[in-house]
Amino acid sequence: MIIADIAKIPGNTFPARRWGRGLAGQSGQPIPAKGFTMGYVILEPNGGQVPWHNQEQEEVYMVLQGRGEICVGEEKSEITAGQMVYLPATVFHQLTNVGDSPLHMMYCYCPGGDVAHWRQELEGTLPRAGEGDIPALPAGAQPQCTDKAQAPL
Repeated sequence: MIIADIAKIPGNTFPARRWGRGLAGQSGQPIPAKGFTMGYVILEPNGGQVPWHNQEQEEVYMVLQGRGEICVGEEKSEITAGQMVYLPATVFHQLTNVGDSPLHMMYCYCPGGDVAHWRQELEGTLPRAGEGDIPALPAGAQPQCTDKAQAPL
């Protein structure tokens, strides 16, 4: 039996003003799942973000606390605590905290494995919305965050 304690799992601070930790999956996660990846993320108030990106895996975001703006493809909506959103494989998506308090969320994607956007964001190479072959954000969406990361929440 493997039991992982979320309070003891280290995480990373990302330039788009979020802090995240992997919980289950490949790549040395505390629970070494092979078929899926799961993690916990905190977005800083007023603009912390999982920036505009896509990946080969289908994914679900579950907001546990806070209020955000979710963009999926050409759609934009508010999402609040207790709500989940399905993110189809290869479709661009972004989650922005639009509230005055931290937004806590969990993600799960399948199949498991590494996704490039984490590395790209840390390296400063994440493609920008609306540039080249990257689609633009939906009309009226919060801009893709490029702020520097703050201290962990």
